Amino acid sequence: MIIYLCISYLFEMFQSDISCCSVKLNRMKKEDREIPEVVRMELNRVGGFKALAKRIPAKKDLEEKSKVYHALSDPLRLTILYLLKDQPLCVCVINHFMQIADSKLSYHITILKESRLIEGVYHGNWIIYSLTDLGKTSIS
Repeated sequence: MIIYLCISYLFEMFQSDISCCSVKLNRMKKEDREIPEVVRMELNRVGGFKALAKRIPAKKDLEEKSKVYHALSDPLRLTILYLLKDQPLCVCVINHFMQIADSKLSYHITILKESRLIEGVYHGNWIIYSLTDLGKTSIS
């Protein structure tokens, strides 16, 4: 309910150049801001600004999550993850389904590796890719 109310306030704010406190955004001073009653009550219920701030993960954790969400946001990368869901595969098998340029596939595999969703293990001249635990939970 609170989220809906906040979204409604934000929508009105963007539509009318008015903040949630009915003050012009470009004239609003920090000390003049008032929090809507319903938001203030809920904020007090959860312990105030300090308690709310403690709920935000560390910057490093946010950056890691952002990498994962970025990797998961592309249909090609999701396809690769689903191909690897049941068994490890080499690039040639992955590209049999993807049918994209090798450089493009390499780019997407690099993003998936950097986000720790997949890993590659050398077997002679071949790299065999498989899902990491994070990769498995991300598509389950």
